[in-house]
Amino acid sequence: MSAVPVVLAGARGHGRWHVANIRRLERAGLVRLAGVCELTSLTEEEAGGELPEQSPDFGALLDSTGARIAVICTPIPTHTDLALTAARRGVHLLLEKPPAPSYAEFRRMADGVAEAGVACQVGFQSLGSHAVPAIRALIAEGAVGEVVGVGGAGAWVRDEAYFRRAPWAGKRRLGGADVIDGALTNPLAHAVATALALGGTARAEDVAGIETELSHANDIEADDTSCVRITTTRGHRVTVAATLCAERAGEPYVLVHGSSGRITFWYKQDRVLLQRAGHGPEEYDHGRTDLLENLVGHLTTGAALLVPPEETGAFMRVVEAIRRAPDPEALPDGAWHRVPGEGRRVVPGVDGLVTAAADTLSLYSELGAPWAARTEQPLNEVSTR
Repeated sequence: MSAVPVVLAGARGHGRWHVANIRRLERAGLVRLAGVCELTSLTEEEAGGELPEQSPDFGALLDSTGARIAVICTPIPTHTDLALTAARRGVHLLLEKPPAPSYAEFRRMADGVAEAGVACQVGFQSLGSHAVPAIRALIAEGAVGEVVGVGGAGAWVRDEAYFRRAPWAGKRRLGGADVIDGALTNPLAHAVATALALGGTARAEDVAGIETELSHANDIEADDTSCVRITTTRGHRVTVAATLCAERAGEPYVLVHGSSGRITFWYKQDRVLLQRAGHGPEEYDHGRTDLLENLVGHLTTGAALLVPPEETGAFMRVVEAIRRAPDPEALPDGAWHRVPGEGRRVVPGVDGLVTAAADTLSLYSELGAPWAARTEQPLNEVSTR
């Protein structure tokens, strides 16, 4: 099998991870870094080896390199247009999450990709974890009884400079275009997508209603301390709480609540804890399939895609609910403080609130947070199609 030529759009910032990953697969003989699309060219050090062809013109670069796969890791508002530029040329896609800043843009991308007949993988790396099918198997065999809900928790630490990393960082809109760069839709988007996937409610039609509570301690437009509760057509709730203003950085996780037990999945570590009636706790460590490697396998051997666009439809319903919600409220001065010498803002007690929300499937307001502002959107307001 000859190496599949790949073009990477967006090789700085998070794109550096993709450079390293493409080079790893290149050494394995699976792919070849054929081109990089950046406004300013990479150095050899940035490219991790011999420089590929480079151009700021994505379409022209796809044509000149004969790329078969495009990896898109560019600002969120550019995702749909770049994806369709590739699709029209018959180039398959690994599209970084979130796939789009609105449900309408997501549908334009997904429908265009389907019409072009190309494969598209959305970059929720946690859904490549072997823990996901293992947890689904535990649920199917009744290990924790009937699923009554799924919680998600992400308590992260980000300094004020994080929100200055790019012109679109921390924005809801920029230049009239939606961005929606909030805690739940970008840095902790994996918690939302993984919670929905484990509950078997990953598709758009699985969502019945959404409640949001969006706020920020930092001087930004978007949310940095927020939670969401999704009512599913299966009848259970999915509640995910997130903050970038934690007192201490925590490992994010998803918690499946069953009628006779629970399953905790630390999705960055591929680690699972099973707790059930009549048994001692059981821990499992799992491997992970890289999403670009899976896409290559799909094209060369017919392997099933792990994260096609339709499997992120419910996540995009959440993005749309957050987009349509009132702008996040600034937390009152007394609700946060700066950490001396660290350049970051902390919301005292938020770590416990995040944990309690995942544990009880409650929103911040129901847990007594005086600053939480609740917005409820039924399905007909969340959908744009």
